Amino acid sequence: MISKALNTFAIVKVYVTLLCVTIAFSCSPISKKSLTKTFRETELKFQDYTGFMLVDVSNNKTVFEYNSDRYFTPASNTKIFTFYASLSTLGDSIPSLRYVERGDSLIFWGTGDPSFLYRNVYDNGKVYSLLSGSRKQLYFSSSNFKTTHFGSGWAWDDYNDYYSAERSPLPIYGNLFKIEASATVINTIPKYYQNFVTYANSEQEQSVIRNLDDNLLTVQRPKTKTISKEIPAKVKDDLTVRLLSDTLKKTVGLVHTTLPHDAKTVYSLPVDSVYKHMMQESDNFIAEQLLLVCAGVLSDTLKTEITIERLESNQLKDMRDEPVWVDGSGLSRYNLFTPRSIVQLWQKINAIVPQERLFQILAIGGKAGTISNLYKADKPYIFGKTGSLSNNHCLSGFLITKSGKTLIFSFMNSNYAVPTSEIRKNMQNILNNVYEKY
Repeated sequence: MISKALNTFAIVKVYVTLLCVTIAFSCSPISKKSLTKTFRETELKFQDYTGFMLVDVSNNKTVFEYNSDRYFTPASNTKIFTFYASLSTLGDSIPSLRYVERGDSLIFWGTGDPSFLYRNVYDNGKVYSLLSGSRKQLYFSSSNFKTTHFGSGWAWDDYNDYYSAERSPLPIYGNLFKIEASATVINTIPKYYQNFVTYANSEQEQSVIRNLDDNLLTVQRPKTKTISKEIPAKVKDDLTVRLLSDTLKKTVGLVHTTLPHDAKTVYSLPVDSVYKHMMQESDNFIAEQLLLVCAGVLSDTLKTEITIERLESNQLKDMRDEPVWVDGSGLSRYNLFTPRSIVQLWQKINAIVPQERLFQILAIGGKAGTISNLYKADKPYIFGKTGSLSNNHCLSGFLITKSGKTLIFSFMNSNYAVPTSEIRKNMQNILNNVYEKY
């Protein structure tokens, strides 16, 4: 009898033990061993270099990390730094123009504001109204612009592509112009550039090619379909005043007057509308110009390095891994960040921006921006920023798990030779696993 009771007790004990193990396993947030194995296997498969970090927002504790202290090429994840710099420096609207009135003259300086007549950002017209409505003689000065039109480490042969628009103190039309050409007709937007275009019948690799040092374009005559392409303008002060004169239908002169302390400021758009376009569409031009706008607020001088140095000396001085940060957009190959530093930056952003506001600015999985066709679910669970250069792809931001937990992550991939679509698919599988199980 006693033996039978002991056997029954033993069976019950085994059952309870197995039940507890099953429950513990099913409730286990993430198998770190399994994730580590996955990352090692994919690095072998893709012959690349991968870094990852995952932090629980509720307690700021690390859930998982893999090469999180290693430096990677961030590409457009650099815009997260530009976003934070802007949040830390600007108010609720973008300063758009500085000006003074002296006798019968109105002298004005750009602030770097990217929105003036830039169709993608829907300029509110305040600058245009001020300049077109003034009865005084208009004069433009670029004396406060103290940097180069191209960023350090940019690829020089990208100059002909829309994503490499030049930096300038007073951008107009996004420092771009559009070419639409058929076999018989060429149209430019704005019309000012019409006289810079010529047809060619030669077999060119590209259909529209701008000279490296000026705005002269050669368009290969299309045989069938219409050509439509946006080209960066070669920005110079004389081009700025001529383009302004043509747009405003009044003469604008060029001077080199120093920006005075009593200059008035005109504001343009609410900052979030500009941030949203930068973060969702990964607009390089807006990112570069925002660092100039910040520099102008901090010092009255438009120089990218001023913003970066000020942030690194103050708000970012506690970063665990010192960022190598050289531009606003991530076009430069000189930028280097670790997954750990990007997660730390998101923590700083999360501390000053309510998530209801923040998540509307970021790219949203399955819904908006550069991940609108990825990370699809009944309810969006990925909010963040992508970054891509050849052989490099990153995604960093927030992940809301199926159980309702909020996580911050940074997923960085460098030096792969496979198609980026394979890298994205692998990232999606891993992040979806976290979404389902944590």
